[in-house]
Order: sequence, then C-alpha cells, then structure tokens
Amino acid sequence: MASSFLSKLSFWPRWFWRQLTSMRNALLLLLLLAIAAVPGSVYPQRSADPNGVAVFYDNEPELAAVLDSLQLFDVYTSVWFSAIYILLFVSLAGCVLPRTKIHYVALLAKPVQTPANLKRMPEYVTGTGNETVLDKALAVLKKRGFRVQKQEGSVSAEKGYAKETGNLLFHYALVGVLIAVGAGGGLSFSGQRVLVEGDTFVNNLASYDSFSPGALFDESQLEPFSLTLDEFDVVYDLANRANIGQPIDFIASITADLGDEIVTDEIRVNQPLAATGANVFLTGNGFAPVITVFDGEGNITFAGPVVFLPQDNNMTSLGVIKAPDAIPEQLGIIAFFYPTAEKLVSGAYTSIYPDPISPLLTMNVYTGDLGLDSGVPRNVYALDTTNMELIAGRNGKAPAIELEVGQSAELPGNMGSVRFDGLLRFASLDIAYNPGGIWVLVFALLALGSMSVSLMVPRRRVWVKVLEGGKIEYAALSRRDDPDLPNVLQDIVTEIEKES
Repeated sequence: MASSFLSKLSFWPRWFWRQLTSMRNALLLLLLLAIAAVPGSVYPQRSADPNGVAVFYDNEPELAAVLDSLQLFDVYTSVWFSAIYILLFVSLAGCVLPRTKIHYVALLAKPVQTPANLKRMPEYVTGTGNETVLDKALAVLKKRGFRVQKQEGSVSAEKGYAKETGNLLFHYALVGVLIAVGAGGGLSFSGQRVLVEGDTFVNNLASYDSFSPGALFDESQLEPFSLTLDEFDVVYDLANRANIGQPIDFIASITADLGDEIVTDEIRVNQPLAATGANVFLTGNGFAPVITVFDGEGNITFAGPVVFLPQDNNMTSLGVIKAPDAIPEQLGIIAFFYPTAEKLVSGAYTSIYPDPISPLLTMNVYTGDLGLDSGVPRNVYALDTTNMELIAGRNGKAPAIELEVGQSAELPGNMGSVRFDGLLRFASLDIAYNPGGIWVLVFALLALGSMSVSLMVPRRRVWVKVLEGGKIEYAALSRRDDPDLPNVLQDIVTEIEKES
C-alpha cells in the first residue's frame, strides 16, 4: 500500500520533468519568451526610460497603475518574465545534457554491422569484383570523410556526426545566451543625464538624473570619467522640398576626460562614446533658454538655462520655472518656446520650423505656494497650480509675457521681472554598461554557425559487400530525405571501380 502510494507520488515529478525537458516544450518556451518581451518595446521601461514612465503616469494615471501592477514597466525583471527565462534555461539544459552523453557514446562506437539484406536499402546497386574491392572501398570512403570498418566480407561506413554536434552546439549556445543575458543584466547599469551646452557630467551617482543598476551591480564599480557638452548641432534637410525641416543628423561635440587621456569627440545617433567602463549614447535633444527671474525686491531668485521638453516636430517646447525664494510670494512659470514663431489667426503662437530663426518665449506666471515644502517629491517638468494664482496669461489679470532673446518684462503687481538672456541646446544622454553584451554576440554567432552546420551536413551510411560468385553490392542510407544520395552512391561506386 505504502509502496503504491509512493509510486504514484513520484509519478508527477517525473512526468513534469519529462515534459519540461522535451524539445517541443523547449521551443514553446523560447517562443513564449519572445512574446513576453513584446511589452518591453511597447511600454516605456524604468531601466531605460524612467521619464517616459513618469509621463505615462501623468497622461494615463489609472491605466499606468494597472500596467505597473502587472510589471509592464519592468518587463525584463518581472516575476513572470524571469519564470519563463528560468524554465527555458532548465529545459534546454535538461534536453542537451542527456543527448550529449548519447552523442559522445555514438562518436566512440564503431560503424554498425552490415545488414544481411542490402536490397532493402533506399539506394542499392551491384557490380563485379573480388575481395580486393573491400580494401579499395576502405581507402575511397576514408578519403571522403567516412568512419569505416572492415567486417567479414564487407565494409561499413558512416558519415555526418557533425550534424548532431552542430545541433548540440546550437542548444549549448542558446544556454550561453541565456547565461550571458542574465549575468550581464545583473552586472549592468543604465543611467540618464540631461546635459546643457557647457555643462559637465562626472560618472558618479550624484551626477545622474536617474540611475537603474542591475541586481549584482555595486556603486564602487563606476569607473571615473567626465565629459563636457561643448556644442550640440542638428542638421536639417534643406535639399528635399518634400522633407524640408526634417532632421537628418544630431551631433553632440564633447570633451571627455577618460582618466589617462582627454579626447575631443562627437556623439551621434548609433555612434556612442566608448568611455571608461561605459558607453554614452545620444537619446534626445532640445532647447534650454537662459532665463533670469527677479523678485519684487529686485533680487535674483532664479538664473540659468532651463530644459524645455519638445512637444512637436517643429520643436515647440514646454518648460517650467520655480522660484521658491521670491519675495513677497513664490513664483511659478509655465513657459512655451517657439524656435521660429508665427502668430495664428486665433492669436496663439506656433513654430513653423525647428531651427531658431525667430525664437520667441511666452510665459504664464503664477504666484502662491509651489508645494515644495510638503515633503512630497515634485516633477521638475510640471507645475502644480492648485494653490497658486495666475497673474499673467490667458484668463489672468494680465496677458501672457512674450519675450525675444535679450528682452525683459515686468511682472504684474510689482512681483518682479523676467529676462530672456540667451538660448542654448541640451542633449539627453544614456550612460550604459553591460558586460554580457559581447558574450551574447559570441554565443549568438556560435548558434548561427552551429545551426548552419546542422542543417547542411547530411547523416549517411554506406555499405560495400562481396558475395559469392564475384558479385559486389553497394548500398546507402540517409537519416532524412536526401535527394543527393543516389548521386553520392554512384560517385563512390565509380571511384571504387576506377581504383580496381
């Protein structure tokens, strides 16, 4: 009774293991992993685009909360993606290891015994000769790469074990890819920084706007280097009339201190800077108007470039300025920048070209509580106007402020003044390090090469047998459909008879 119960209890683990380690289910898991990766390209990921996640929350807060509960903003580190990943790894290992042992034994084994009835083979021809034919067959088949064995009255030859070797190497390469991706992801990091022309980035945690380390990454692994954005330039298409104003190149000119040398270089799209212990990628750009804000007592409460986020293809951009130390009240400004401004019939402005030909800055000015003392983190690119009063702008006490470069304007109610001092550009940089990348490439190339070998190399067996009366039998067998097998056997027969 107890023995029967234990037998039934052990049945299900064995059944599950057989299902998991079957090649069919390994392929299904591989397909499922590819499908599971799709949301990572549909929704912004915290590891690569934290600002995109924040914008998604701002635009669709309810949907974002649902997606976040399903870990769709962290696809590649989610529980469900990791489960598929680990199951695939175990499945491949469980498939490959037993097959490797079987293949190793087969490699050491001698060719099979010559069948008694060669006429049953798919390819069969006869000839005439004597016992010396077997020695000539040995030489010919060895020259053609067959493993041969002379048996009593016959020669048995096999060829094509490289097919299974390639198949096994392909699966080992897949396991290598999984290990490289997992280890590389654990030891990797990705960080973002918005850099205005003239600013310098230093590779330490304090310099990042956002930073996403892998599970195995340690802060001490950050290699020291720095870079300064000297100039940012955008090249627009002016030759194609149907495409005028479309950007065709983005060039970030930088000076980098890599520790052992100082280099002057350019970062472009798909042309990153190979810095010490990381690669620096160009992921975005925009304008950073230089603005000075004075309060009601004439004190400077804000001064410097402000990053404006592009809103359309013509680089109409939105920026937020906060002056919490202004007297008599805190100031908040929502500003729009138009590189090439044109006034519409409605009185609103729009930008008709992305390059700054006639730049214009418009401002809606608020006074009141910015909410910075509440202890709740605030988005630097958004202004909470719940407890603020609009003093300049549409539906305000005064019209919106309009400034060209070099102009200034007084704020209503003696609240101070603002000045548009100049215009700079900014570049969004992604600083990333993944030590598994090169190994993923190596194993992917190994998988491609081994799969090619597995598909191209046929598995064949050939027999030559001497019968009484001087009759010679030649037969060939292929493991799969082999349209070349008749020609191969005929070539072998011709070569053997030629040697006779």
